[in-house]
Parts: sequence; structure tokens; C-alpha cells
Amino acid sequence: GGLRFHQTVNLSILKFLGFEQVFKNSLTTLSMGGGKGGSDFNPKGKSDNEVMRFCQSFMTELYRHIGATIDVPAGDINVGGREIAYMFGQFKRLTRSFEGVLTGKDMTFGGSNIRPEATGYGCVYFAEEAMKTFKNRDMTGLKCVVSGSGNVAQYTCEKLIQLGAIPLTFSDSNGYVVEPDGFTHEQLAKVLEIKNVKRGRIREYMDSGVASSKAKYFHDKAPWDVPCDLVFPSATQNEVGKTEAETLIKNGCLGVFEGANMPSTSEAIAMYHANGVIFGPAKAANAGGVACSGLEMAQNFSFQRWSREKVDMELHNIMKEIFKQCAGAAAEYGMPQNLQAGANIAGFKKVANAMIMQGCV
Repeated sequence: GGLRFHQTVNLSILKFLGFEQVFKNSLTTLSMGGGKGGSDFNPKGKSDNEVMRFCQSFMTELYRHIGATIDVPAGDINVGGREIAYMFGQFKRLTRSFEGVLTGKDMTFGGSNIRPEATGYGCVYFAEEAMKTFKNRDMTGLKCVVSGSGNVAQYTCEKLIQLGAIPLTFSDSNGYVVEPDGFTHEQLAKVLEIKNVKRGRIREYMDSGVASSKAKYFHDKAPWDVPCDLVFPSATQNEVGKTEAETLIKNGCLGVFEGANMPSTSEAIAMYHANGVIFGPAKAANAGGVACSGLEMAQNFSFQRWSREKVDMELHNIMKEIFKQCAGAAAEYGMPQNLQAGANIAGFKKVANAMIMQGCV
């Protein structure tokens, strides 16, 4: 599971996320348990040197508790390639060992193709399976609202464009931008530059030179009032409440697929179910990231690097299998199309059966 650096992090949140991670990982078809970690350190506004020193101090305390066959952290909120690299370097310095102890690494020292893209790509693959199965249609022409502008949102948008869908929005904590005709590859590349290179705010997109004449920026608002077919909440937990869900439903939303961890409140989820909105819960829909972490671990163990095409194919197949497990369990237990119930049941059964067979250790 991931490491999160954010001012809201506390032990209660990490216990909850770690509990969810166990069941998410069990759905991936890979042999992985789950966990979560982090700190209330916020890297935003800090220099690279400040972030490096914190990551090194953090790993100095963490290194004795992790290992390639013990516990393998990945990234989460505010923990990207830069932070993973700093922590990996410190782990090597302390242990004098090169092993696949962190995932999300750079390709030059054991990283995997598709790992940065995996959560976003996987979420779209899951949505694609749901639309094929429940609505008998592909993703072509579907208007999609995406919240957030970080790693998950960026690559959700990229895969939506590749499949012919129309991603309409990006957001951050200051507001959101909307492109009524959908983002193009060129416009998406500019968003990646603003967020990943300049580490700027999404409002800067409006002055980037690639925004269309129809593009608009809404300060201090979230994108939930934009009419759409599908929604991909990809920012943070509890970003969609009952009021936001009511607005989405009124505007004709067909499905909600969670790219972030638990972005919908229980009241919002109840609204989805009551109104026939397809709901892809986080433990299933955003499992692509941890699935690709498992694939990175497999490559590290064998000292191999797989091609983009092979990793993408493996990821696509895993997401298809996750959807199949969720839909199958839901149908088996009398709740057809309830992917939330299906994910909970399928994940729990696998964990419970393993505990029983291994002596409830």
C-alpha cells in the first residue's frame, strides 16, 4: 500500500486505509497483503532539499520494518517519483542492499513501465468493462468529469482520450477548469507540465497558450455541476457528498468510478444505488496502481524489465478479472450490478479463506 504525506494524516486514517488496502489487494489476483503509511508532513511549498531531508529521516525510521518479502510501500498523496527516489536511496544507504523495497521507482533503478499511469488507466479499464456489461456500449463519445489534477487524474484523462471518451475537467484545491469539447493530447501535456514540472496550480492552464476559447476556470469550486455521462473522482477521500451526488444524478450521470481512495461519502453512495448509477468502488476501480506495483515487484525479483505493451496487457487483464470477481459475487449473493457489495464480498472471502487455511495467524 501507499505512503501518504499530507497534513491530514493521522493514525486513524492510516488504519482505515490499511484495512481497505488488504481487501483491495486481494482482488488483484496477485499474492499480496495490504498496508498503509505516511506522515503529516506536507511537501507543498518545500524545496527539493527540504523534501529530500525529510524523506531520508522518514526512511531512517522505516527501513527496519520493510523489505522485498516483508512490506513494500508505494506512493500515495504527495508521494511521487521524487519522494520514492529519495527514500529508496536512503534505504540502500542504510542496508547496503539493492532490492525491490519500494514501487513507483524510476525506470533507471528498478521501476516498471506503466506504473505512473496504472491507477488512472486501470480505473478507465474497469469503467469500460462496466459499461460493456451493464450498458452494452463502449467508451466512445462519453463525456467524463475528472476531479483532481495529480497522477491519477492525468492518466485517467489520457486513457479516456485513447478510448474515444471526452474528458472535460481537471481540478485542484483552488478550483477547476473545464474544456466543454474535451481535453486534447496537447492540452493534457500542458496540464502535466504545469503540475509535474512547474508544480503549479490548475488555474495556470488558462494562460498556458493551449486552452480553447471555450475553456473556463471556476475558483474555489469542484466540478460536480458539469453535466456528464461518467465521473472519475480522483482527488481525495470524501470529496463527493450527498449534495454533489444529487447534482450529478440530476445532470444524467450514468456511472461513478473512484480513482481516489474512498472519495464518495456513504450518503453519496446511497444516492448512487437508489438512482441506478453504476458505482465502481475504490477498492476495485483504483486497484490498478497496486496491481502494477505487484508487477513491478515481479520484475524486480527476476531482474527483468517488461515492455510497456506487456505491462499494459497484464494490467488490462487484471482489471477485467477484478470486475469479473465483483460482478460475479454481487450476482451470486442476490445483488446484481452492485459492484460495491461484490467487491467487499469477493475481497473478504479471499482473505478469510486464506486466514482459515493458514491457521488464523
